[in-house]
Amino acid sequence: MQVSVESSGKLERRMRVELPAARIDQEVSSRLKSVGKTAKIKGFRPGKVPPKVVEQRYGKKIREEVLSELVQKSYTDAVIQEKLHPAGGPHIEPEASKEGEGLAYVATFEIMPDVKLSNLEKISIKKPEVSIGDKDLDAMVEKLRKQKATWEEVDRKSAEGDRVVVDFEGKLKGELIAGGKGTDTPVVLGQGQMLEDFEKALYGIQAGDEKSFKVKFPKDYQAEELQGKKVDFSITTHRVEKEVLPPVDDGLAEMFEVSSGGIDQFLKDVKENMRREADAKISADVREQVIDALIELNQIDIPQTLKHQEMHAIQREAMQRMGIEDAEQAPPLDNFAELAEKRVRLGLLIRQLIADQGLTIDEQKVRARVEDMCAGYENADDMVSMYLNNPQIVQQIEPLVLEQQAIDWLMENGKITAKKVVFAEFMDT
Repeated sequence: MQVSVESSGKLERRMRVELPAARIDQEVSSRLKSVGKTAKIKGFRPGKVPPKVVEQRYGKKIREEVLSELVQKSYTDAVIQEKLHPAGGPHIEPEASKEGEGLAYVATFEIMPDVKLSNLEKISIKKPEVSIGDKDLDAMVEKLRKQKATWEEVDRKSAEGDRVVVDFEGKLKGELIAGGKGTDTPVVLGQGQMLEDFEKALYGIQAGDEKSFKVKFPKDYQAEELQGKKVDFSITTHRVEKEVLPPVDDGLAEMFEVSSGGIDQFLKDVKENMRREADAKISADVREQVIDALIELNQIDIPQTLKHQEMHAIQREAMQRMGIEDAEQAPPLDNFAELAEKRVRLGLLIRQLIADQGLTIDEQKVRARVEDMCAGYENADDMVSMYLNNPQIVQQIEPLVLEQQAIDWLMENGKITAKKVVFAEFMDT
């Protein structure tokens, strides 16, 4: 076997492989003899078919099979011989040959990049330091009270925060627009539920009021026929309601299924949950900083083969989240190019870091990861045992844990500075 390799790009290689005719003929001859022992051809007894007849009947097919198998085997042997590490399958271009001649083909493929990590000590992280004060707790309790709010009718004009219940009609040049009619429609003022001009007209109205006004639709409105148009609206007001929040007492705790400890336990639970959410976001924020710094400090070429594979994988993930089964309705593949490239870069860099530092799976961290996954179940302990005893699930979790171990290593060996931030601002970003 003769092999020659040339670079046709930073990572692309063109490998020409040539096999001698004798190797091909020997394999074809061997198979023809094997077939001849069992071949059933009319006019001949099994095993007594003349070799020429066997060749005439089966020769072409057997030769095609031999050539196909030799291409596959010789390609594998050649990349091992040349110490190449393909990033994906090759594109094979066979060269024309006649019977009795050797086999030659060109395989084009990308190789994995040679990754050498550097500047790891320059990774700098600003770790958010989030404190939760009384004002933060009060604001969160206010949000939770709003979730359990009720509405009480009032005999006055509507104002910010009120809910008005109206019938409405919208017409353009005397014709009712699509979706332009509503009955007993509730609108909370100040929440931006309706177009700006429409909501503005609902301030200062009270039960029994009828009102007409114009609403200008945005130029980028989803319905093209309404873009930039002024539509005539009329409303009839049924009632104005004010929001009634439940008091901060044991009754509020019961609404959120706090079975014992009353309001004190409820407030404690809320604060602990705020802490967990903040810590989870801090961890995600720090992780993203480490990833971005690692990629920025270690610029590498990536195989486009891997990038395209990742783009398709992300597209499939998106389709599952969106409940899309029809491939024709899938989000455009190019939408995922940037994320796919980042994932591939990160994967190559992390893999090299794991190899350089000799990192191995920490079984305790695998267990901790599974426990986090099962924390929301009532029978959490049973779920943890079931997951850990399922090899397929463990095989899916281990790479994620090992990747996190690598990122933890980078954090421990990088520069970390604290950055104090306000809870509300940090959680809203």
